[in-house]
Amino acid sequence: MVNENRDYAALVKALRQRLGLTQEQFAHHLGVTFASVNRWENGQVKPSPLARQKLEALDRQTMPARIVKRRNSS
Repeated sequence: MVNENRDYAALVKALRQRLGLTQEQFAHHLGVTFASVNRWENGQVKPSPLARQKLEALDRQTMPARIVKRRNSS
């Protein structure tokens, strides 16, 4: 489920840095343009609903296990 109130600018930047990718590489990975990723990170626009789903899925896949355990036990 996509969270409308989530800080997508911070999420995009954190995911990209966690994966060690440039904005251009991250854009290619998601199938969007560099400009889209740049605007998302700068908070100029929010990702589309489909892009949000991809970002949230990627966040779950790349999240360290200890954080997942802590979230699930709350």
